[in-house]
Amino acid sequence: MTELARKIVAGVGGADNIVSLMHCATRLRFKLKDESKAQAEVLKKTPGIIMVVESGGQFQVVIGNHVADVFLAVNSVAGLGEKAQQAPENDEKGNLLNRFVYVISGIFTPLIGLMAATGILKGMLALALTFQWTTEQSGTYLILFSASDALTYRKLKNQTIPLSTPYAT
Repeated sequence: MTELARKIVAGVGGADNIVSLMHCATRLRFKLKDESKAQAEVLKKTPGIIMVVESGGQFQVVIGNHVADVFLAVNSVAGLGEKAQQAPENDEKGNLLNRFVYVISGIFTPLIGLMAATGILKGMLALALTFQWTTEQSGTYLILFSASDALTYRKLKNQTIPLSTPYAT
C-alpha cells in the first residue's frame, strides 16, 4: 500500500500540489492546485490503479474496494492531515452549466424511484383499462389509482391528493 501511495502522490504532482483529498467507495478524489502537474497516463499504467478520471474540477484515481486503506496510506505519505478530510472553504463548483446540472440533478435524484414506481403503477392501470380487465368505477381501480397519486403526495407533501379527491364523495 505504501509503495502505491508514493506512486499516487508523485503522479498527482507531489504533496504540495494537493489542495484536498477525499474518497468514496472506489475512488480517491483529489483537488489539485495545478492539474497540469498531474501525470494521468503514468498513473493509468500503475498496477493497483484501475482508472484515472478528470471530472468536475477533481482528479479521481479509481482504486477499487480497498480505497480506504490506500487513502490512509496516501494521507500518511503526503502528510496531508486536515486536507485529507475536508474540502477547502473557497471551493468552486465549476462553470455555469456544471452548477445548473448539479442543481437539477440534486432536485430530481431523490425523486427517480418515486417517479418510476408511480409510472409503472399508472401504466399497469392504463393497460387494465385498455384490455378491459377493469373499469374506472371498480373499487380495485380506484384504490390503485389513489395509491399511485399517494406516492407523490407523501414525498412532495401536497395538501391534497390530486385526481383522487373526486372519488371521495
